[in-house]
Amino acid sequence: MTQNHTPAHPQHPKALSDSQAAELLHTHGLNEVAHDKPPHAIIQLYLAFKNPFVMVLLVLAIITYITDVQMVGPEEQSWIGIIILTTMVTLSALLRFFQEYRTGKSAEKLKSLVSNTATVLRTSATGQARKLEVPMSNVVVGDIVYLQAGDMIPADIELLESRDLFVSQAVLSGEALPVEKYDTLGDVAEKSAESSSSEAESLLDNNNICFMGTNVVSGTACARVVATGSQTYFGALAKNVLSHKRVETSFDRGVSSVSWLLIRFMLVMVPIVFLINGLTKGDWLSALTFAMAVAVGLTPEMLPMIVSANLAKGAIAMAKRKVVVKRLNSVQNFGAMDVLCTDKTGTLTQDKIILEEHFNCQGKLDEGILQLAWLNSVHQSGIKNLMDIAVLERAKDVSDLPRNYHKVDELPFDFIRRRLTVVVADQQDQQLMICKGAVEEILAVSTHYQAGSNILALDTAAKAHLLSQTQAYNEQGFRVLLVATKAIAKNKQHYLVADETDLVVRGFLTFLDPPKASAAPAIKALRDYGVTVKVLTGDNPIVTSKICRDVGLEPGIPLLGPEIEAMDDIALCQAVKGCTIFAKLTPLHKSRVVKALQANGHTVGFLGDGINDAPALRDADVGISVDSAADIAKETADIILLDKDLMVLEEGVITGRETFGNILKYLNITASSAFGNVFSVLVASAWLPWEPMLAMQLLIQNLIYDISQIVLPWDKMDKEYLQQPRKWEAGNIRRFMIWLGPTSSVFDITTYILMWTVFGAGAAYYAHGGGQLIMNSGWFIVGLVSQTLVVHMLRTKKIPFLQSRAAWPVMLSTVIAVAIGCWLPFSPIAESLGFVSLDSSYWYWLIATMIGYMALAQFVKTVYIRRYGVWF
Repeated sequence: MTQNHTPAHPQHPKALSDSQAAELLHTHGLNEVAHDKPPHAIIQLYLAFKNPFVMVLLVLAIITYITDVQMVGPEEQSWIGIIILTTMVTLSALLRFFQEYRTGKSAEKLKSLVSNTATVLRTSATGQARKLEVPMSNVVVGDIVYLQAGDMIPADIELLESRDLFVSQAVLSGEALPVEKYDTLGDVAEKSAESSSSEAESLLDNNNICFMGTNVVSGTACARVVATGSQTYFGALAKNVLSHKRVETSFDRGVSSVSWLLIRFMLVMVPIVFLINGLTKGDWLSALTFAMAVAVGLTPEMLPMIVSANLAKGAIAMAKRKVVVKRLNSVQNFGAMDVLCTDKTGTLTQDKIILEEHFNCQGKLDEGILQLAWLNSVHQSGIKNLMDIAVLERAKDVSDLPRNYHKVDELPFDFIRRRLTVVVADQQDQQLMICKGAVEEILAVSTHYQAGSNILALDTAAKAHLLSQTQAYNEQGFRVLLVATKAIAKNKQHYLVADETDLVVRGFLTFLDPPKASAAPAIKALRDYGVTVKVLTGDNPIVTSKICRDVGLEPGIPLLGPEIEAMDDIALCQAVKGCTIFAKLTPLHKSRVVKALQANGHTVGFLGDGINDAPALRDADVGISVDSAADIAKETADIILLDKDLMVLEEGVITGRETFGNILKYLNITASSAFGNVFSVLVASAWLPWEPMLAMQLLIQNLIYDISQIVLPWDKMDKEYLQQPRKWEAGNIRRFMIWLGPTSSVFDITTYILMWTVFGAGAAYYAHGGGQLIMNSGWFIVGLVSQTLVVHMLRTKKIPFLQSRAAWPVMLSTVIAVAIGCWLPFSPIAESLGFVSLDSSYWYWLIATMIGYMALAQFVKTVYIRRYGVWF
């Protein structure tokens, strides 16, 4: 018997030769649609400069040029402020550009490891036609392509031959159920993607045209490519989607809100500083210059770079663990994830399923059940699932298989019917329908069952007996399928789902799918990190409960697909709260469960690899798939595991939380430091007869501090911080700023008093109007040292240096920044910068001031944590 599992090579049109395909690819370009990808390096460089903080610094540089160069005489001109501001702008923008450009290149390189392919028919130089696996991007118009279940449609195609082809067009039409496609006779004109919307709708209904981006649910086909890339219907949609701004995540909105909070704070406080200095000192130009320097101090110009560097560092760290991050923001979403939904088969369990036994309805081993199962599995034309493979593997050692049957038709498996039917005929053309599938679904279309040589009515008692047998097998950890048949009285060549009636149940197939060795420790690790694992499966709830117990999950009472179907969204949101297992689900049920969990305030990850997982992968906050997954699953996911190991998820969660924590760390420290500095400046402006620091000195202080913060993305987080999921809370940053900012102001004011009294700034002022150099030098050192040391105070809720120590790059940058700050007032260039050498006793006072400051900061930190229960 000859059995074709794919359509034969079509006789016309002829397959393209390798040279023709190469020429077409060169002429029309790659088969790629518009998608999110790094822009050209020049555009990236421009975008690095295009952020509100850089704009603020550029405006300040222009004002500084006017006040320090244009409005003064040649002998008083100073370019130092302009040079410092330009350095800040350049550092911020170039470092951000470097991080994003490098990460973009790395991401594209990693994505190339997860390329989708298509099977095409090409003619070699010798004229021999053969099937080739080529990257989907290399498909050209005129190619002959072959499709089977799980494949993505690589381009817009016209069907030449098909067999029970069902295609999901949900990505284009929103219609959940797959539609059947047929090859039809007649001339089919090639359609342009520029069609009007009404034409497009009719195009989607065309039963012999399949579209790029859709996917094959079941069946096989051979087709000719009629449009590729941007000329496809999907390509036109992609261009339209990318022309609209991408929806911001809560993380994006949070960073933006803090950025504009600081800018608004600056716009309010800087004019106040300007007015107070102008009114009290009488020198409005000097007051303007000083106010501009204060504005620079309030501008966290390194924020875009810090965010980019953290996300890039997280993506690179995950890449070392063979995890491809397709979207950078998914790194921090990984850290925020507090619920992981996962499929069971192949994720919690091994990828290899074994057909354990084949029983008749009386529970006795029966070789005839295996023969029927083999007929069903060997003649189905779609991609062989794990259970079909197990059946065929078990049948290898059976000598008396019914090989005299040939295939008539097939009703392919789908996730609604949950059964697969083939119709075969023997040498006398006597047809037999063989159906294999889930127990309840087979019983729903059966009217009789076989008991020995007798065919008996499938009454309520008989159904209950078969279900009881099934449950007994399930409780032992077996997955169970039923096999049923129907003798065809009147032969025909094409069958419909409506023909699946009046079946006779013949027996059971029991499959063993043991759990992975890594599943139990991985689930425990995720639980330790505050991530709840929920299992979403189309399988039987009893089997799923057994597997869950084996891997350390308490199954509780499973929630079933039919129950979900009957619930509205509000009821489902309540139901998912305490449920661990969701069984007998369709793809739409999985998607609804994910959305219900999100509606309850959870950040949801979904791990899946099948066609039926695609909707849930798309809707989850973090879609996770594997390199061996169906094309549509890989395309939909945000993160792809090159190794299907659940332990990698734990590492991803830790990396995501480290990334998120370091970004929040910078935001909290910068906001509180800015608030404290402005408060100190306001006090000084109202009390001191001159500015507490020259504008140029304030700019130098900011430059040294900002450079020291560049290494903050390489800091480590306390283990306790990583134990729980972290979400964006903008209100906490405002609280943090108001509580911690004034602590530095206390010691700024004590420094004013110290320099005025102990070090003679006040006496010098009353004697000859001097003293400003003493005040400037003393506060410059205190300001820079305290601002740098506060990073260590605020980076952890523990006692710094003793209970928690920063990473060595941060420690080193702190030492260098403090050393430079302490050296400048005593350096050869001190006079030109407006500094004066201080008495050696100043260092004792500095140490005492820093000890007092750190003690007060630790006290305020302890009170804050006790009151609000969080740090940042």
